[in-house]
Amino acid sequence: MNAWHAAHDGVWSEWAPPGARGRAYVAHWLARQKDLVAKYRPDLVYFDNYGLPLGQAGIEATADYYSRAIEWHGAPDVVVTGKQLSPYQLYGIVEDVERGFARDIRPHAWQTDTCIGSWFYDRPLAERHGYKSAKQVVQRLCDVVSKNGNLLLSVPLKADGTHDADEMQILADLASWFAVNGDGIYGTRPWRVFGEGPNVPPTGMQSEAEMKPYTAQDVRITASGGGLNLFLLDTPDGELRIACLGRGIARGTIERITLNGGGAVAFVQEEDALRLTLPPLAAGRFVPGLRIEGSGLA
Repeated sequence: MNAWHAAHDGVWSEWAPPGARGRAYVAHWLARQKDLVAKYRPDLVYFDNYGLPLGQAGIEATADYYSRAIEWHGAPDVVVTGKQLSPYQLYGIVEDVERGFARDIRPHAWQTDTCIGSWFYDRPLAERHGYKSAKQVVQRLCDVVSKNGNLLLSVPLKADGTHDADEMQILADLASWFAVNGDGIYGTRPWRVFGEGPNVPPTGMQSEAEMKPYTAQDVRITASGGGLNLFLLDTPDGELRIACLGRGIARGTIERITLNGGGAVAFVQEEDALRLTLPPLAAGRFVPGLRIEGSGLA
């Protein structure tokens, strides 16, 4: 090991070693990246880097990926991510906020990534049943999507390539939730406001530990099909008052509210707030989603 490698052993580095060895490393990395894209045609390339990796090589790899996507699909409808991007970089790739949050709607599409546990299969965590619940995952998802983001979720595999029983139950619970509420997530856009509530998330990457539990007053909104999708991040006990859906702020008239997977929801839209009362939820239901229709809402 030479002096440079000895000084950087175990250190996160965004750059290749200097000299001929570094140039050879970069050339090899670029060839492997292009080969991976050509063979597997991924929809997303996740670079765990601040910006693009390895200077010009990262730019060349991204350009190659976008060019291939045009050949495959007729448009560069694929995603490349990087972290802590400049405003200029946001026009070319998507910012990833690892295990982080946004406080408001971002003008550019963005992504956060998290895991139900650790980034690897953590046996002690599994044995003490310490994973994020499906409810916690969905709460996070609704918050992210309402703010123009996407959530990339990791569910680690055991050494034999399988999931444990707790992970399988979480996946089953997520599948059940999406079967009822998926239309309020997929293909939607942010509304005028993301929603409201007392829980103000921390900013920056790696901030999950600072996040407080969501409450029934924390609501999130997406828009689709000329109407709105409302998600209650916890189930209210009695009547719920939502200021941002009053006539004065919403600038529209609500005519119908329906509980996804259920029936009509009783409501009153006043000038300063929407007041609604949920019907009883089925056992095991969490983060109820509602469809709102009316005039002037979208």
